[in-house]
Amino acid sequence: MNKELKRISIVVLAMFLALFVSTTLIQVITADSLRADGRNSRTLYASYSAERGPILVDGQPIAVSVPTDDEYKFQRTYTNPLLYAPVTGYFTLNQGNTGIEGALNDYLSGTSNSQFLDSINAILTGQNPKGASVELTIDPAVQQAAWDALGDLQGAVIAINPKTGEILAMVSKPTFDPNTLAVHDTDAVIAQYEALLDDPAGPLFNRTLAGALNPPGSTFKLVVASAALESGQFQPASEFPNPAQLTLPQSDNVITNSGGDVCGGTATVSIATALSLSCNIPFAELGQALGPQVIREQAQKFGFNESIDVPLESTASVYPRALDEPQTMLSAFGQSSVRASPLQMAMVSMAIANGGSLMKPNLVENIMTSDLRVLQQFEAEQYSQAISPETAAAIAQMMVQSVANGAASNARIDGVDVAGKTGTAENGEGDPYTLWFTGFAPANDPQVAVAVVIENGGGLGQSGSGNEIAAPIAKRVLEAVLFG
Repeated sequence: MNKELKRISIVVLAMFLALFVSTTLIQVITADSLRADGRNSRTLYASYSAERGPILVDGQPIAVSVPTDDEYKFQRTYTNPLLYAPVTGYFTLNQGNTGIEGALNDYLSGTSNSQFLDSINAILTGQNPKGASVELTIDPAVQQAAWDALGDLQGAVIAINPKTGEILAMVSKPTFDPNTLAVHDTDAVIAQYEALLDDPAGPLFNRTLAGALNPPGSTFKLVVASAALESGQFQPASEFPNPAQLTLPQSDNVITNSGGDVCGGTATVSIATALSLSCNIPFAELGQALGPQVIREQAQKFGFNESIDVPLESTASVYPRALDEPQTMLSAFGQSSVRASPLQMAMVSMAIANGGSLMKPNLVENIMTSDLRVLQQFEAEQYSQAISPETAAAIAQMMVQSVANGAASNARIDGVDVAGKTGTAENGEGDPYTLWFTGFAPANDPQVAVAVVIENGGGLGQSGSGNEIAAPIAKRVLEAVLFG
């Protein structure tokens, strides 16, 4: 009898342990993946039955959930949708979420671990469950200025406070209306989504930080100049030969300066002058002297080769490995297989503006429950010490000269020292250029760093330039921050 009881006890204990383990796996370990599973209809209905938290800019909602008469109870609605679509992303009926809607879905839906007790309390008190609100760092005036300045061009603008990392503007064009993806008609959502995917202009891509990245052109000279000064082998006054054209080693490929002339009209040119006037050949020679490893290590201190969440996930900008000598020389002025996002080039300017200390970019000011309890508060965080204060000061002065007397003259602002660098990047023979500007202002007490990219040559084919098209856009954004 005792043997039988013992066997039964063991079986019961084993069953209890199996039940405990399976319950733990479901409720703790696999809970998030089960909630995210598109086949989980209960989660789908639950995600709509609760009032999703708003996304706010300067206290005003740019995404809210409004009551409906259908089975889903609430529908997501976006105010000023075209302006903010790259930031908010979309919240769809079982078709995925992007932007802030996707990155902070657990907070907005009220399902984060920190909101568990709030959910239990709502059930016990009979209240309607509500998600948390997300307040963004976006400045609406700066966002609107960036939108207006970009006009009908295909490209992106990002503005960031270099001292804190707070993103003040994030504009990408062409854009889309997330309201068309928030309707409660799955067939309509899928049809609209496929139409957006098929659009060759790529309106779903947030060009400030993701999608098909572009060669940074001469804006990358900021990275190479930083690497040169940080190496201790070169000074701003270090001179390089300055021919009108140069045949790359191991190649019959001939490179030239912009316009095909001797840059600045002298036989040799300093690093400072070459950056200010945006001379390609002296920078190719500098890249050859430094070598790819030194350049890559410096690029990585600025954030290259790493995806940075803001919390939107970014596409990693690329300074590749295994470059040969001619490729390294081309990379030194942002060509070859170097690729960058506006976020990345803004980070380069941020570090230079902030004495070499690169702050981590961030889009979220705070996350707060419906009863005003703060779940998460923004705190400035250093990403890296990209360069020394001395190098930062020297590069900043070169950038000031580039705007005041050099290749970035269209970013000048009366009464303000603007630091800037333009770029006009090639994409292949006969293809339109990619046009760039990155910089910050005021140079002596930076309040904002900005990066602008214009694709397809700004509609001017190969005749457009970064100074002609990108710099004036950046100027308007800088002015919006400085003058309100």
